[in-house]
Amino acid sequence: MEESQRIQKLIAKAGLGSRRQAEVWISQGRVTVNGEVAQLGDKATLSNDRVCLNGVELPRLEDKQYYILNKPMGYVTTLKDPQGRPTILHFLQDIKQRLFPVGRLDLNTEGLLLLTNDGELSQSLLHPRHKIPKTYRVKVSGRLTRVAQESMEQGVVLEDGITAPAKIDNINHSGKNTWFDMTITEGRNRQVRRMCTAVGFSVSALKRIRMANIELGDLPPGHKRKLHLREIQKLKQG
Repeated sequence: MEESQRIQKLIAKAGLGSRRQAEVWISQGRVTVNGEVAQLGDKATLSNDRVCLNGVELPRLEDKQYYILNKPMGYVTTLKDPQGRPTILHFLQDIKQRLFPVGRLDLNTEGLLLLTNDGELSQSLLHPRHKIPKTYRVKVSGRLTRVAQESMEQGVVLEDGITAPAKIDNINHSGKNTWFDMTITEGRNRQVRRMCTAVGFSVSALKRIRMANIELGDLPPGHKRKLHLREIQKLKQG
């Protein structure tokens, strides 16, 4: 039997905000349990109780969803963009649950994007202490030098500090360009692009192909798929 938990903890697990923010919402009367306004200290279970924030029910345990999307270039990793640019919501219209991206890919980066309404898992994957590996297929202009490769593998000095060492492999020189895979364990903004720029190379194509144990595989751009149970279990095991 599921153990009852404080309302603010359930809201935080759903990925809607921190426990402190949830306490503010409860104090403001914006949270209800089975139709009654919740009070600080109240407990509930998502399997037996209907917990709502601003009238919208928190996802029940059996409603947790896990997808990956092959995000094409030109789409913003958000559900709504104030500038009116295309967002990943375009690819999620047929899913009734509201899913949230785990991390971001910038406008001109394509590839694997994990989507879920499991806030607890999302927060765990994004926490810096877990050092979740993310692998990108990178194309740079010019021939990647040994010096540049070793610099990125040792850590590059950026304006926000030195990076953790990256792993560089599968190097392929093609004409005037170089393709390679880069694996990083941090989540800084535009980190791969900035690391390459710092060692003298401009990124002309960038695609995330792996995150933790999840691989993009041959999933076409703009398509999504549900994670298999074994993939979800391994993600949660870390």
